[in-house]
Amino acid sequence: MSKEAIAKAPSGRPTRQPVGLRNRLKVHNPDPNYEYRWVVDYDGTGDRIEQFKEAGYEVCPKGAHRVGDKRIDVGSGEGSIQDLSVGGGQKGYLMRQLKDNYAEDQAEKQRRVNKSEEALKNPALEGAYGKVKISNRE
Repeated sequence: MSKEAIAKAPSGRPTRQPVGLRNRLKVHNPDPNYEYRWVVDYDGTGDRIEQFKEAGYEVCPKGAHRVGDKRIDVGSGEGSIQDLSVGGGQKGYLMRQLKDNYAEDQAEKQRRVNKSEEALKNPALEGAYGKVKISNRE
């Protein structure tokens, strides 16, 4: 067998992943109709999770998605919601939103940024000193 054929032959081993390129927060097999994000409930009251629900997000059930790269130091955990320790004693909860709603939210955020930038570009009030010039690299 040639060297090329040996190099291309499947070995039955998992695909090699270089050290330092792990992604603990990656969501595998996502539904293409949704945008996913991790939400941290900083005070542990659940208020932040409820805030996201009111904005159109839903929590992802545990087991619906494989999360992150393979790890040996993490148990399965309790509960029915997909969560992950994000450090500092905090947990992140996997939530998702329909892509159409996500696009609307992003457009609204951009509208606010544009409005703020326009306010900065308005000429100074009469009698003010100096000049401010702001340009966008677009």
